[in-house]
Amino acid sequence: MDASSRLRSPGDVLLHDYMRTEGLNPSQLARRIGIPASQIKEIVAGERSVTARHAIRLAIALDTSALYWLVLQARYDLAREARGITTAGRSTAGAEAPPDFR
Repeated sequence: MDASSRLRSPGDVLLHDYMRTEGLNPSQLARRIGIPASQIKEIVAGERSVTARHAIRLAIALDTSALYWLVLQARYDLAREARGITTAGRSTAGAEAPPDFR
């Protein structure tokens, strides 16, 4: 299994490492951070990226850093893009993701 297939989406991390452990559903988290519940549901489903606005609000509510959420998103995006390029037969040398920050 290559590194990009093991990489979890920010929504997966949010759901399994934060929402479930704190007993939060999307509506509760949305109220806590002041964004629509539909956006939390879309992030968890992988249909929406974590933006700077989301990252700041998640960081405050979940005792992380905004950089943590933005790096998760960037790593995920880079891995998906690199996988697509590799699939097309091109090299992805030098396309490594940045280190993880919390």
